[in-house]
Amino acid sequence: MDLPFKKFTFKTINMKNTISTIVLLLTIGMFVTSCTVTKKITITESKPYTPVSKELFDTIVKMDGVVFEAANKGDLEKLKTLFAEDLEFFHDTGGLDNYTKTMENFQRIFTNYGYTRRVLVEGSIEVYPIKDYGAIQTGLHKFCRLENGELINCGTYKFTHIWKNTSTGWKITRVISYGH
Repeated sequence: MDLPFKKFTFKTINMKNTISTIVLLLTIGMFVTSCTVTKKITITESKPYTPVSKELFDTIVKMDGVVFEAANKGDLEKLKTLFAEDLEFFHDTGGLDNYTKTMENFQRIFTNYGYTRRVLVEGSIEVYPIKDYGAIQTGLHKFCRLENGELINCGTYKFTHIWKNTSTGWKITRVISYGH
């Protein structure tokens, strides 16, 4: 039975080239569209820090003071009680140290750089609770050289401490020191 219209043949059309051309045109179309579509990005400023718990904030600020009073006095025995034995101390230029290496580093600093003092940048501390564990503390501190009763040559750096509330008191389990 003959149909009243002409049969279509692929003799004059190369199907492989046609499909490749269609894929290429679709790809170009998607690229052009993605380059011309603009997304609305909303940037919001951070709200001022307000402690989730004033009691927790005050506790961690107090503990921070205890740690660095001991460090500034060169009291290694006190420092040993304030850091957990599974401590991980991350330093952007020094790498990763454990509890033993960190205590060795404190001793080296006390012996060779006893004039170094840590000063907290006022108003920089933020404290956030960690459910069923403890707290995250972030802030800025300066390490300065003490000469003739004056602090000189200060460098300001960032830090994060992870505090664990243990049965024997608050202990730092993780330190991240960066921006050196």
